[in-house]
Amino acid sequence: MTENQIPLQTVSRSELRQLVRSQLQIMLEQENLQGAKALLVPVQPVDIAEAIEGLPEAMQLIAFRLLSKAEAIEVYEYLDSSVQQALIEEFKSQEVLDIVDKMSPDDRVRLFDELPAKIVRRLVEQLSLKERQATALLLGYEADTAGRIMTPECVSLKETLTVAETLERIRRLATVTETIYYLYVTDAARHLTGIVSLRDLVISQPQQTLAEIMTRDVVYVHTDTDQEDVARLIQRYDFLAVPVVDREQRLVGIVTIDDVMDILEQETTEDIYALGGGVQSGGDNYFQTNLITVARKRVVWLFVLLLTNSVTATLINSQEAILKQVVALAAFIPLLTGTGGNVGAQSSTVVIRGLNTDEIRDMGAFQVVSREAMAGAMLGVILGTVATFWAYLLKGDFAVAFSVGMSLVAISILASVAGSALPFLFRSLSLDPALMSAPFITTAVDVLGVLIYFTIAKIVLGL
Repeated sequence: MTENQIPLQTVSRSELRQLVRSQLQIMLEQENLQGAKALLVPVQPVDIAEAIEGLPEAMQLIAFRLLSKAEAIEVYEYLDSSVQQALIEEFKSQEVLDIVDKMSPDDRVRLFDELPAKIVRRLVEQLSLKERQATALLLGYEADTAGRIMTPECVSLKETLTVAETLERIRRLATVTETIYYLYVTDAARHLTGIVSLRDLVISQPQQTLAEIMTRDVVYVHTDTDQEDVARLIQRYDFLAVPVVDREQRLVGIVTIDDVMDILEQETTEDIYALGGGVQSGGDNYFQTNLITVARKRVVWLFVLLLTNSVTATLINSQEAILKQVVALAAFIPLLTGTGGNVGAQSSTVVIRGLNTDEIRDMGAFQVVSREAMAGAMLGVILGTVATFWAYLLKGDFAVAFSVGMSLVAISILASVAGSALPFLFRSLSLDPALMSAPFITTAVDVLGVLIYFTIAKIVLGL
């Protein structure tokens, strides 16, 4: 081991990534290129990619050029799309082709989706015929579908092949296919008819045909199946890959588990950003996005909330006569609206998650909303009781305290119903529940909550 190499067995994976990144930057600053190259030799491609991403932009290209051609192709596939684009702009034309032509088709299409159309056209024209056809095939499918994320690099075999012939064929194809754990069997017209696992193949007799040992009950998806449905299918059956067929049931490719992991991360990120009030990443790393772009994306929904909250302010202003008589009522408005918003957000979150994971597939909307309404009532009673005692200790007025407690019960029920019902409503209107629910729940709870509060206060106080 040279002085520049890291003793891998003495550090954890997270420590290794930090060490590689920091030492790589130091060596590049010192222009010690040989040392930097030796440093990267024992490091896994995914860790090299993360180290390069953490470097200043001026050093990223230098570090990438230290890699061998074969290693550069693998590392490039792991890089963030923004770094991939930046490197492409700095590469010479032939360097770009050498990397892009050797990428797996699904990773190449993912990169092309992020590049300007003019650059994509130029790159596609210069790809080898085989890779150009594979890329054109995937680009022809709609975004976020199985056809767009699949790879056509899979092992397709005829039913008449024997086990011995199949094993020989696998040896020839193993280096150019995505995975050999699943082998897909087709008829003369390329219709998917069965599947054979590598394990089944190994334990079978050499003279047996695939038709004799294959499983005919195949779980598959179509090219237009939504990528989230593909991810859930693979997750449900614990597959390493799932076959993709066209409308005529012809095998056209597979979606692998590594693609699914990317999908789940992407969809989860989008939902989290959406729940944050319309903050969307657009596929970019949020913390690497220009601040002006960040502000532009976030300000739209904040303006919406600002306008809707002005409705609440107008409603409070209309109750000026009551507030003049019982000033103490004003002190508890933030408590009621804030608690209601939190209860609604909790209900919305669990329902949206249930919709995304199909956990509530067998439950009707009415059953889910009713359940959340009962949960809201229980929460309201608990919180309302505490709030009544707290309000009485603060103001010493039981009527005001009772109004606060009763209002909190009603608002909790309202918030739970709104939080659980709105995601169903927006999904039925083909709108994203995660994006639309948060601002509407805030508006409904604020406006109706204040109205409920003053109505109960009028009745209790006899105003």
